[in-house]
Amino acid sequence: MPLRLAFMGTPDFATPVLAELVALGHDVVCVYSQPARPKGRGMTLEPSPVAKMATSLNIPVRTPENFRDAAEQEAFAALKLDAAVVVAYGLLLPKAVLDAPRLGCFNVHASLLPRWRGAAPIQRAIEAGDAETGVTIMRMDEGLDTGPMLMTAKEAIGRKTYGQLHDDLAQLGATLMGRALAALEHGAIADAPQPHDGITYAKKIDRNKTRIDWSRSARDLDCFVRSLSPMPGAWFEAKGERIKVLACEPVVAKGSSGEVLDGLTIASGDGALKLLSVQRTGKGPMPAEAFLRGFALATGERVS
Repeated sequence: MPLRLAFMGTPDFATPVLAELVALGHDVVCVYSQPARPKGRGMTLEPSPVAKMATSLNIPVRTPENFRDAAEQEAFAALKLDAAVVVAYGLLLPKAVLDAPRLGCFNVHASLLPRWRGAAPIQRAIEAGDAETGVTIMRMDEGLDTGPMLMTAKEAIGRKTYGQLHDDLAQLGATLMGRALAALEHGAIADAPQPHDGITYAKKIDRNKTRIDWSRSARDLDCFVRSLSPMPGAWFEAKGERIKVLACEPVVAKGSSGEVLDGLTIASGDGALKLLSVQRTGKGPMPAEAFLRGFALATGERVS
């Protein structure tokens, strides 16, 4: 039996979940998303990816700035929902909203909770060198990703970049939420409290801390680069120009930190980083070989 749902989400990560709910035949009566934001050179107001998808599916969209207003809370309660599905929405939900749906509010979180609670779980898992991560379906409470868990699914990280893992987890989250709602509908699932051990927090990515520190080990820098690829991108400076690194691999080599060893192999605090794909300011991504044809770096030259 289809459930009467509201969907609450904003970025691209949330769109596969919305698409899955509709495909499964659930009655998504309303979508909540962040308000349209200025974008591009003309700073034109642009709806979020979730709002665009909802409009294409003829689902009404609401974009409140927050839920502090009693009228906004009452409007949500008036939807008479079975459940609300929340994916990277970006607004805190007060208790009155969390308690309004018959079954509750359920979140797709892109980590294996309680590891990497917070804003940037995908990036932080890669940066930390974790072997695996995953998705947790959680019943929401008033804390920061502290609610009891319904389902989890694991995903190997390997050498995936943030962009690749983001897309994989978005699809995994869509599948898992579909299963969780089916189990909820039939009373075939129970909440499990999160463990007290292993709690970590995934701080929001600070664009002012994306510069490559060549004194770090090649292994650490490889994780750092992949955690920020393709956006916002780890970068270094060469000849006064900022160069973004999109793909690389750690190699065994010796040299002083920041020294160009061969082509685009650059020495680090331990080993070296072979750059495979880079991007100059105002240019598109390019392989290292193409980059070097227009931006020569001599062996022994230093970057910072």
